[in-house]
Amino acid sequence: MPTTLQPHQKELFGHPIGLYVLFFTEMWERFSYYGMRALLTTYMTAKTLENDPQSGLGWTSAEALSLYGWYTMLVYISSIPGGMIADKLLGQKKTVLIGGVLLVIGHSVLAIDALWAYYTGLGFIICGVGMLKPNISSMVGGLYPKNDIRRDKGFSIFYVGINLGSLLSSIAVGLVVVNYGWHAGFGLAGIGMLLGLLVYILGHKYLIAVGNKPTEEDKQSDISILTLFQQLLRSPLQLGITSLLLILSLYAGFAFEGKDALGYSALFLFLTLVTAMMMMIYKNLTSKIEKDRYVVLLLSFMLVIVFWGAFEQVGGLMNLYTESKTDRMLLGWEVPTAFFQGINAGFIILFAVLIANIWANRKLKNKEASSLFKMATGIIIMGLGFFFMVGASQQYDATGSSAMYWLVLAYFLHTIGELCLSPVSLSFVTKLAPAKYAALMMGVYWAATGLGNKVAGIVGEKASEFGEFTIFLGITLFTVIFGFLVILLLKPLKRLTHGAEDNEIKINTNETERFELADN
Repeated sequence: MPTTLQPHQKELFGHPIGLYVLFFTEMWERFSYYGMRALLTTYMTAKTLENDPQSGLGWTSAEALSLYGWYTMLVYISSIPGGMIADKLLGQKKTVLIGGVLLVIGHSVLAIDALWAYYTGLGFIICGVGMLKPNISSMVGGLYPKNDIRRDKGFSIFYVGINLGSLLSSIAVGLVVVNYGWHAGFGLAGIGMLLGLLVYILGHKYLIAVGNKPTEEDKQSDISILTLFQQLLRSPLQLGITSLLLILSLYAGFAFEGKDALGYSALFLFLTLVTAMMMMIYKNLTSKIEKDRYVVLLLSFMLVIVFWGAFEQVGGLMNLYTESKTDRMLLGWEVPTAFFQGINAGFIILFAVLIANIWANRKLKNKEASSLFKMATGIIIMGLGFFFMVGASQQYDATGSSAMYWLVLAYFLHTIGELCLSPVSLSFVTKLAPAKYAALMMGVYWAATGLGNKVAGIVGEKASEFGEFTIFLGITLFTVIFGFLVILLLKPLKRLTHGAEDNEIKINTNETERFELADN
């Protein structure tokens, strides 16, 4: 007699139905985030016009890119407290719900035409993304049994949801802004987040088995952040390193010239505390395998910072370049700048499953397809995309404008690189992170992404000093060289993972057929 499956046990197209609930929740959350992000720098640099819906803040490009860098960094760094709240208090599922509510509030406030509303809305969004982003990603990983090869594909499908939201928002928000003004665009982004929140609430029955509130046993088996810092006070070496970093952080903050001195001081102090926490987690790990894997995980965060430090020029420097230096006329119609933010998302929707299948087939054929190799390859491919922006800069210098095809070609390679790194790195964290620090490590992953965003803002600001040509060429050379260096170190790094990606199992939908894959 066949067993009746509970809702959370049911599958669709070979994956748990819960994946699709999280898919559409994240799709609408990203609709709101990317729709708003597409407007940030252009809104800040638009001229101030009295009683005009097209009136912006009238900031310089450097000022806009500076705030853009701080904002996008804080959006992701807030994932660390978001992960801690889920781990210690509420569980991932409830934390995601609260994050969604905060995001609806934040985007709604942005629709108000006032400077206080602009800053307040950004603050709510920072808190909301921090609560939602790391925990919804961890829930995706929790839908799959250990060593299930479907996990990478599941993250790739989830990634399509992210970018479907981005594509829809760039078109819809772009059209709304052209016709009704900036704050109508911000308001539309809020409506998208409200839809995502409703999907999440209605799909709750498919998520019963994941993201639940931590039990007393879970809390007792875990080590609190307070405990880590108490242990730090009793560890002379780690305490000495932390003290030195604190002194250097304070000096760097006071020595920094400019209005962002306080912000940089706070950032350096935050990074020092995170470093101390990471050292104490390493010390508390009991086995050599856990420690080695943890080291590789931390090194993978460096790859994440480098990747996003280059890639996130898309919402900053490249967005401003599109607005001011690109010939956007197409058949007599000027293409809105926001539309170009959707090119990357459109390519992801077209190629995500294809790229995932290419890597899966390489693994089946015992060819190199480790996560680290994919990530390094992604950095190289993405970096080569900036070669086309070098060409765009040369054309602009020669003729006074550059063609749209340079942007399309750049976004194409950026997309292929992103598909090699981003969903894979998410999955990699769930494979290597110590079990009791899983959500916290996902938070650190998003913090690394945020730090990359800040690096992107800093690099973009330098364009006003060195010019776009120099910046784009420098990014190209650095990322390609960095990616090849990682590939050269691949074998020793893979040994430190102790086979975390070996013997992955493919499970079909009725779970009657299983076979193992040997990693190269």
